[in-house]
Amino acid sequence: MTDKLNRFWPLIASAAFAMLLAANAAQSAATLKEARPALPSNPPAEQVFADAPDGVDPVVTGPVTAAFKQRQAAANCDSAVWPNIPMVCYPD
Repeated sequence: MTDKLNRFWPLIASAAFAMLLAANAAQSAATLKEARPALPSNPPAEQVFADAPDGVDPVVTGPVTAAFKQRQAAANCDSAVWPNIPMVCYPD
């Protein structure tokens, strides 16, 4: 009886190790998603788009959500002039 159980220990140990490895990989993947570096709350557009000396127009040519349009309206993005354009005016 003991010999039969001894044959399964490597299988059980391998399965436990694989489960531990999978759990660790899942935790690492979740941590990478959370560890996104956050930009300051409202950095100047001039700093974010430093490679565009003439400025970047915040006009969005694709579809956007109603919430984004409301954020733009609240921040007066239509009247903003470079370099004093809030980052709220740009899509995420």
